[in-house]
Amino acid sequence: MKVTNKSTLIISILIPLAVGSLSALFSGNMSYSALNKPSFSPPSALFPVVWTILYILMGISSYLIYSSDSAGKRKALTIYLLQLVVNFFWSIIFFGFSQYWFAFLWLIALIILIAIMIDQFYRINPLAAYLQIPYLLWCLFAAYLNYQIYLLN
Repeated sequence: MKVTNKSTLIISILIPLAVGSLSALFSGNMSYSALNKPSFSPPSALFPVVWTILYILMGISSYLIYSSDSAGKRKALTIYLLQLVVNFFWSIIFFGFSQYWFAFLWLIALIILIAIMIDQFYRINPLAAYLQIPYLLWCLFAAYLNYQIYLLN
């Protein structure tokens, strides 16, 4: 990966980090530990670490698309921004409003958008698409966890 503009790369990384931070801020103070969770549920301390890594990978991936000369980059980045907006609202729905079923459905929509984004990114830069795969896998796990929490609460 050749970085042609370090400022753009930094901004590309800061955007998803800011989205995640603001989402957490607006989600309220409902504690994950207070929920009835399935036995395979990871510890609370793992989530900020994983999300930070995923947001950094998202930023690098979006930088690769933004820096390309592809005619399809506008469409790909639009889908990227749309999934970031959907991502932003999931934790507010889940933690802020405790709407576990609706949050699960919202997460399914997010997963579909992530899959579309990966496809669009792959057409432009396969590395950008591959960097999104951990995000897709984590959201699939999150959907399963979200559904189990819905059943238990």
